[in-house]
Amino acid sequence: MATSKKVVTREEWEGKLRDVKIRKEDMNRLVMNFLVTEGFVDAADRFRVESGTQPEIDLATITDRMEVKKAVQSGNVQEAIERINDLNPTILDTNPEIYFHLQQQKLIELIRVGKIHEALEFAQEELAPRGEENLAFLEEIEKTVALLVFEDVKNCPYGELLDVSQRLKTASEVNAAILTSQSHEKDPKLPSLLKMLIWAQNQLSEKAAYPRINNLSTADLEDPAI
Repeated sequence: MATSKKVVTREEWEGKLRDVKIRKEDMNRLVMNFLVTEGFVDAADRFRVESGTQPEIDLATITDRMEVKKAVQSGNVQEAIERINDLNPTILDTNPEIYFHLQQQKLIELIRVGKIHEALEFAQEELAPRGEENLAFLEEIEKTVALLVFEDVKNCPYGELLDVSQRLKTASEVNAAILTSQSHEKDPKLPSLLKMLIWAQNQLSEKAAYPRINNLSTADLEDPAI
């Protein structure tokens, strides 16, 4: 079927790509940003030595941040809170939502192991006052406490709170808060650039047929379907 789109051959497209000049230093900083943000401390240190690219933060803080994240993901919330305070005591003071979600996760862990009396006591003493100050918190407290009503908590309407995904969500929030406190982006730049690439290709595909990248892991150019 004939197309009204402009057709760009592989040779023409590769020539255009070669004309784009990207500094190696910029690429190295992009890689370092990803390694630091995602917490790959050993890889970041090796990359620092091999490329001469200096990280934006002290690499020692990455290990501390990953220990906090690991503690939350393992359900050791109190350990996570203590590690956060050791790292920077102002983080939880200036992020009441993060602190609430840690406390909520603590309640979830008590319910998970069947410590019902302790869970009720904790909800009343630690979480209820926060719910009175914030209606959004109150709704989350009610959903969490509702887990105590059901015998089969995993299949109750709020059973997803007991999923590992809830721990991961809380750990991700804490990780972002720590990065922000260190004046570092909470999200790596590389995934955002890849999303921009996909968006730009989709926009261009409406006007032209050209060799595009469909597999981001290989970055191979695929000839256009004409």
